[in-house]
Amino acid sequence: MRAFITATLAAALLAGCATPGEPPASFAASDYAAALADSRRPQADRDRDAARLPGELLAFAQVEPGDRVGDYIMGGGYFTRVLAGAVGPTGRVYAFQPSEFIAFRPDYATEQDTAVAPYPGLVVPLRGPIAAPGFPEPLDVIITVQNLHDLFIGPMPAGTAPNALAALHAALKPGGTLLVVDHRAVAGGGAAAADTVHRMDEELALAALSAAGFVLEDRSELYARPADMRTANVFDPAIRGATDQFAWRLRRE
Repeated sequence: MRAFITATLAAALLAGCATPGEPPASFAASDYAAALADSRRPQADRDRDAARLPGELLAFAQVEPGDRVGDYIMGGGYFTRVLAGAVGPTGRVYAFQPSEFIAFRPDYATEQDTAVAPYPGLVVPLRGPIAAPGFPEPLDVIITVQNLHDLFIGPMPAGTAPNALAALHAALKPGGTLLVVDHRAVAGGGAAAADTVHRMDEELALAALSAAGFVLEDRSELYARPADMRTANVFDPAIRGATDQFAWRLRRE
């Protein structure tokens, strides 16, 4: 499947019809309409779709039916459920919840159980150290949404970021995709921004991802919010749900 994507993208670029930051013509938000309409998705998820733009994000990530996908740091399972519909019955979603998160907030375990229950055999729950997700087979796509910065926060063990990113790189098939979305920090904020305001410094992110062997393929401004000054904690009620975020698609060469 990835070879087909590469050929399609190359043809689009040669034809001069690809727009930076947009998915190639073979991927469109409308392709995921059935996944979003899946009756197993709760109403609370549907109420968030207008802000989270799941169809547009999965088109940018180039998720296909039959793909093996990892949802790394799944949180409450919003994207786990969307991915289940997107990959369909011939695919598989591995929904990973870090043991460090569960130790901090036990409800993460309950939310994982609830998220995977409607998809027996299609969605597989995984738990373990944040730096060792243990995906059991090579993956086409891994997504991590609003969680890259968590690899850099003080409570995590030393070496968490490089070890976790190396594990994600190893988990992907050659040519596989890593989709990263996170809250933007003020430029130069470094790891301190992750710790204090739960935001990701893009320069630090790119350096860490490149060091792990990923190649940045494209950027999207789906979640650009210019009014966000990037200084407030993302949990501050004044900015929560309206933060400026970056979305990157990276490849394992």
